[in-house]
Amino acid sequence: MMNITEMKQYLAEGKLDATLTHVYGKEAVSMQRARYQSALDEFASLYGAEREVHLFSVAGRSELSGNHTDHNHGCVVAASIDLDIIAVASARRDSVIRVKSEGFPEDVVNFSSYTVPLAEGYGTSASIIAGMCAGFAGCGYAVGGFDAYTTSNVLKGSGLSSSAAFEDMVGNILNHLYNDGRVDNVEIAKLSQFAENEFFGKPCGLMDQVACAVGGIVAIDFRDPKFPVIDQIQLDMAEKGYNLCIVNTGGNHADLTDDYASVPAEMKAVAAHMGKKVLREVEEGDVIATIPTLREKLGDRAVLRALHFFRENQRVANQKEALLHGDLSRFFEEVKASGKSSFCYLQNVYTTKNLTEQGLSLALCLAEEYLADKGGAWRVHGGGFAGTIQAFVPTEAVPGFRQLLEGVFGEGTCIVLRIRPEGAICLA
Repeated sequence: MMNITEMKQYLAEGKLDATLTHVYGKEAVSMQRARYQSALDEFASLYGAEREVHLFSVAGRSELSGNHTDHNHGCVVAASIDLDIIAVASARRDSVIRVKSEGFPEDVVNFSSYTVPLAEGYGTSASIIAGMCAGFAGCGYAVGGFDAYTTSNVLKGSGLSSSAAFEDMVGNILNHLYNDGRVDNVEIAKLSQFAENEFFGKPCGLMDQVACAVGGIVAIDFRDPKFPVIDQIQLDMAEKGYNLCIVNTGGNHADLTDDYASVPAEMKAVAAHMGKKVLREVEEGDVIATIPTLREKLGDRAVLRALHFFRENQRVANQKEALLHGDLSRFFEEVKASGKSSFCYLQNVYTTKNLTEQGLSLALCLAEEYLADKGGAWRVHGGGFAGTIQAFVPTEAVPGFRQLLEGVFGEGTCIVLRIRPEGAICLA
């Protein structure tokens, strides 16, 4: 183990360059080395330069296929990306965890007393920390105190899962400081979902946490969410001549919890009417035959969202097959079909709470106009209602695409991403 001074020297001498190259790409090594050096300095100023420390990283994620399917035990394709949250952490000898995230107040949690969900803690990062500790302890894993400084370039509200990355990061730190790294990243993802559902108070599926934690392109089948089937797909889109672009339209996610919660709730209400818990257990034909009663009992939107689920789940299977065979043309057609279904049937492109703000709708319109004769695809990204769209853009068209979208939404709002091979890791 190394203290701050020793770790900074280790970085400066290039002894982590091979790892940084693997995670971020060769062209990003210098920038990332400086980023970790800066984080070490911040930790030293907060918690002391003499502390022995570890360096951690957890990827953000991009959903490539399957919009709002995971929470009803459906299928998705997702990828970890080269935007991430990093942390410098050091173990403590008590039951206190202190986390200072750049730009936010320090969280201080005593996990020995914060062991059950508290209503007053809902929606706070402290509740995530407590929930992760409770989840680890409940599964028989070791838990201990630590101090950590984190900084993230996974923008909050960007649809790239800053919250899931933070949850996975707490688990990542607990895993390596107190469990010798033996907790599988899929298990960390499950505990992150537990923390968000039970302690943070937000219903969510498991896709975000798995994609952030596992790494690379992954196809995930949540038929049995306790044992999701995860297949990694080896495909480099850059080599195929396309870039993955995320456009942040600037919408605020802060007041949208009810919008997000309504999607799984309405889908599960349809399933319950059919005598099941989730839509994965229901046949589409049975729902169609029951539409008159469902409309009366649950309303049209619930029916439309259920139909989106069935068809989106089939699209995921088609897209997984296309990616496995390197058939991007077929994959892109399904991406566009997914986007249309999300807009028309899932209805998560804008919130009815503020009909005048439709940044996602506008961004999708501009992407379609620009890419219609150039190839590629576009769709709503992530949970929707605000935030980001996703576009697969031919490499030669990226400058023009970026200029168009940033001219509307602001400089730096079009992010060109690299799919990274690692999810949640301890670098040193």
